[in-house]
Amino acid sequence: MTADDQTIRLYDEKAEDYVNLTADGMTRDPRLKAFIVAMPPGGHALDLGCGPGTSSGLMADAGLRVMALDASAEMIALAGKHAGVTARQATFDDITGDNLYDGIWASFSLLHAPRANLPRHLDALHRALKPGGPFVIAVKTGSGEHRDDLGRFYTYYEEDEMTGLLRAHGFTPGEITRGIDPGLSGKREPWFSVMAHG
Repeated sequence: MTADDQTIRLYDEKAEDYVNLTADGMTRDPRLKAFIVAMPPGGHALDLGCGPGTSSGLMADAGLRVMALDASAEMIALAGKHAGVTARQATFDDITGDNLYDGIWASFSLLHAPRANLPRHLDALHRALKPGGPFVIAVKTGSGEHRDDLGRFYTYYEEDEMTGLLRAHGFTPGEITRGIDPGLSGKREPWFSVMAHG
């Protein structure tokens, strides 16, 4: 993640709560199932902003090789407990390299980066993704940047803004999934997810 100390500290403190929030939902998430299907057998996946590694573990269970990255040390400690998952503490600024991953899963992680930083993060991710690989990004719907009730920094996007950014940085946007769900704060907020390709 782009390092925002207040956001990272909150995730460190609430790591176990986040496990309880995400565990059941991810096993039924059609977005994650579609991502896994879009990957080559045994492919190398990046779970960017992996949290406690729930998605990473499911990817590994499906036979993928998973690199799980998060800025929270407590989240990485939990993610590393999943068999077949390599977990490493890192920020969005640590994404480097070319053609490393067959697919990148960035579900509700890049929304913690300031809007001004997203273009360079997308560039780095596009370079790290193998040509044609799936890239899933999920964000909360809206405009502006502000902290939520728990103090986490968020950047909100509208669908046309996000798909435009993806195109501008080399991705081909595809299916959009929408929902309204309570997050860690308990507040129900609209969100959308884009399945793009590099």
